[in-house]
Amino acid sequence: MMWLSWKLFLFLSLTGCLSEYSEAVPGLPTSYAAILRIKSGSSSLASFNSKNRPRLSSPSLGSASSPGLRGAAQHYHSPTNLYHFSEAFKHDESIDYGPVFVQEPDDVIFPTDSEEKKISLNCQARGNPTPTYRWLRNGTEIDIESDYRFSLIEGSLIINNPSEMKDSGQYQCLTTNMFGSVLSREAVLQFAYLENFSGRTRSAVSVREGQGVVLMCSPPLHSPEIIYSWVFNEFPSFVAEDSRRFISQETGNLYISKVQTSDVGSYICLVKNTVTNARVLSPPTPLTLRNDGVMGEYEPKIEVHFPYTVTAARGTTVKMECFALGNPVPTISWRKVNGHNPSKARLRKSQAVLEIPNVQLEDAGMYECKAENSRGRNVFRGQLQVYTYPHWVEKLNDTQLDSGDHLRWECKATGKPRPTYRWLKNGVPLRLQSRIEMGNGILMIHSVNLSDAGMYQCLAENKYGTIYASAELKILASAPTFPLNQLRKTIIITKGQEVIIECNPQASPKPTITWKKGDKALRESKRVTILPHGTLRILNASKSDEGRYLCQGVNVFGSAEIIASVFVKEPTRIELTPKKIELTVGESIVLSCKALHDSTLDVTFYWTLNGQPIDFEKEGGHFESIKAQASSADLMIRNILLMHAGRYGCRVQTAADTVSDETELLVRVPDVISGDMESAMAVELNPWVEYEFRVVATNKIGTGDPSAPSRVIRTNEAVPKTPPANVSGRSGRRHELVIAWEPVSEEFQNGEGFGYIVAFRPNGTRGWKEKMVTSSDASKFIYRDESVPPLTPFEVKVGVYNNKGDGPFSPIVVICSAEGEPTAAPIDVKATSLSVSEILVAWKHIKESLGRPQGFEVGYWKDMEQEEAAEKVKTEGNESSILLTGLEGNTLYHLTVRAYNAAGYGPPSTAVRAATKKSPPSQAPSNIMWIQDGSHVSLGWEPVRPLANESDVMGYKVLFRQEGQSNSQVIETQKTSAVVLLPDVGVYIIEVCAVSEGGDGTASPQIRVPSFSGGKVTSAQSTLHVLSTSSTSVTLLLALMVPSASW
Repeated sequence: MMWLSWKLFLFLSLTGCLSEYSEAVPGLPTSYAAILRIKSGSSSLASFNSKNRPRLSSPSLGSASSPGLRGAAQHYHSPTNLYHFSEAFKHDESIDYGPVFVQEPDDVIFPTDSEEKKISLNCQARGNPTPTYRWLRNGTEIDIESDYRFSLIEGSLIINNPSEMKDSGQYQCLTTNMFGSVLSREAVLQFAYLENFSGRTRSAVSVREGQGVVLMCSPPLHSPEIIYSWVFNEFPSFVAEDSRRFISQETGNLYISKVQTSDVGSYICLVKNTVTNARVLSPPTPLTLRNDGVMGEYEPKIEVHFPYTVTAARGTTVKMECFALGNPVPTISWRKVNGHNPSKARLRKSQAVLEIPNVQLEDAGMYECKAENSRGRNVFRGQLQVYTYPHWVEKLNDTQLDSGDHLRWECKATGKPRPTYRWLKNGVPLRLQSRIEMGNGILMIHSVNLSDAGMYQCLAENKYGTIYASAELKILASAPTFPLNQLRKTIIITKGQEVIIECNPQASPKPTITWKKGDKALRESKRVTILPHGTLRILNASKSDEGRYLCQGVNVFGSAEIIASVFVKEPTRIELTPKKIELTVGESIVLSCKALHDSTLDVTFYWTLNGQPIDFEKEGGHFESIKAQASSADLMIRNILLMHAGRYGCRVQTAADTVSDETELLVRVPDVISGDMESAMAVELNPWVEYEFRVVATNKIGTGDPSAPSRVIRTNEAVPKTPPANVSGRSGRRHELVIAWEPVSEEFQNGEGFGYIVAFRPNGTRGWKEKMVTSSDASKFIYRDESVPPLTPFEVKVGVYNNKGDGPFSPIVVICSAEGEPTAAPIDVKATSLSVSEILVAWKHIKESLGRPQGFEVGYWKDMEQEEAAEKVKTEGNESSILLTGLEGNTLYHLTVRAYNAAGYGPPSTAVRAATKKSPPSQAPSNIMWIQDGSHVSLGWEPVRPLANESDVMGYKVLFRQEGQSNSQVIETQKTSAVVLLPDVGVYIIEVCAVSEGGDGTASPQIRVPSFSGGKVTSAQSTLHVLSTSSTSVTLLLALMVPSASW
């Protein structure tokens, strides 16, 4: 029924406040959903579109156009936060939003003997409307109404008279309002208890003196962990641990490596619960000595050791136990196989425990415990594996989309093992459908509709933990609407100008735009084009382009239209005379400005001096504007002063165009001061400037030398009159408006305390926002506002002030806010291993309207490292590949690519992997033999056999060069023989090396061979040369090579 009551309001708003507020917040569509969420007391729809959903979220991921999982290229909207808000609005009751957790339940261990017979699992969320709560135990909803033991207090679950059998398990809080549901993390409820030992009498343990013994503790049922100790004969006489006696905190047993007479007695196992501190004692176990002799010496036997695989969370403390029985008493030592023990590692309990605090990934590996005495030794090895809980790298952001748009959300987490991902919608697992695709942390929904709106959660999990990220998806649906001031417009231009008529109605989904001229559909041409966002552009306008233009926007919910009337006029021309004038102080002049313009247009004249408007009321009567005719105007300058020199401009403005022209006026002082004068006054000097003066005497014969300079004197301060020049914009980060200008030089600052007043306002609004910049050398001001979209136009002017007051402002210019950092990640990232130390990385980048990149950054890290430790290399410009060098051989690397510009970095691509090649063979070709026949040298060698960690041999290179030269010629072959032609007379140096994927291997020792070019050595004269380290190999090669002596 709520929907019906709002319908009338909706359609009334389409012609009223919707248009008004759409204009106030450009670029944000008004939607049915938005209207329905405004409470009756809300002052405006702008409050919905301009305020942030009260959620703590990660930085915006932007939007990207990328191939879908099916391979079809479509446009997807990534999670862009559309509600930029300050903390002050997070509890604004006029903003509707889905539930957001403030507090989630934590694990609870409840002592069964606690005097307080209730448990509280905390859960608190905020949202508007206020969320309601439900609870799940082991995935099944708890029926709170039917069990008196359960109650809810502001979302928290209270369990009275808790029972381990009924209540232990995993709990989750599910909070809901009209926009959807979110599910909390899992909280484990377990009960702490320690039962008594069995009262059954324990049998005596009888051993020989010198023999080892293990006394079993056999602890009672307990939860959670317990601590073990042993009592000797009577409490509190505890067994002291040393190299001969050891109490395992894993098994609880007491180990005595070599029993002595003093060990005879009664032993009691004492266990303590770590939560309740409860203690219980076992029945005594008597230890006696046999009377059939003393045990002889024997080698160590490791009786207790750490598991074959030890797993530990990064940052925790690892304790590994190792203890052996033996006679003599064995000594225990530890080492990390293929490495050094961590420097932070400590040995406890006479070296029976290896303790590694704050364990890290690099501490993982194979560890060895060795027990040794004079009779022998025993060794145990086990693997330490270090894992990390999942940790978010990229979370989700709330997103609102038009009906029919495509959604692409990505969440990314690190962890070891690498996390997998699941998705929930309103607390329930999201299922694959024809429109819904999920994979590797990416969710894509094609052609969204209202049924897709709700609360979504991404779960990243490995076997050690699960983390949750949530976001709200809003689907907008509304008919097209235009602001009231755009429904009818008149455009007047001159011939040859460009006509731009914007047509961008607010609508969801995006409307279809059509244009008409008069009653006929508009035909596009090279001059007349409809731009992608519906704007009409006409180049080089002529009289034929005059007329009535209609733009209509249509979607499934309705339509709207605007009308623009275009008039094309003759361009205005201007003539300003005289062009250059030189006058003496005290003279007067008239400047004449004539305009030739379209007779249907009115003209307005404006006069400027040095680019600043002339204020006729404040210039002491020196200036007068005289309009003689409708198409001309004169400027009278009376009693000219030095300060009146400069560039005079006349600007003519019509409804269609503005033209201007300038002339220059030079002012000189009187040529001669009377010879009988002994003083003169210099006037119209610049305020707060230091001057010095000289006097020159002249007569009809000539001019004498100038006098010595006077003392330096500074004029008085005055209000500054020169504003900054060249006010413009600069690049900056997203949501920043960067304003720059040329600082005013000191001679025009006119006094102390000089600074700037920066004034700005969004284009088309009233009221200036002003900021003071106190440094006279400043040339830039940065204004940051999270609610400012990229490329928002602002009107900007910069004024000046000093201790005497405020001066003028510069002319108003339009500057756009920064487009910000890149918003799309590179796609199609490929990494190709080229050698033992090189990987070629290539990528493609999506062209963006915002955040255009200036280059790319490639991050790479080894497989066993975290991404935070990545090395980084940058490219500049539009490079789409880079060769990484200096890498470690036979190593798996992970690589990402992200774009950057002056504003910052964009999101990284999905990581790809590539492994460098194995190292080239370290063995050089051996047992090289050669036979020389004139200028031909026939070579043979034994094949190179690489080691297990080296690249396979793909072939060989024979390098030869004349002695004394540095450049070698190369022959490549896949055989173990080659023939080299030595072209010139001289001595040649020959080497042979193996070729592999990892590069060239070690070269053989050099061979020096003389060449007799032109001469022929007969086969009878040929000599077999051998470079060998093995006589056996020589014999084999002789058998192979001698039959070919006739080469």
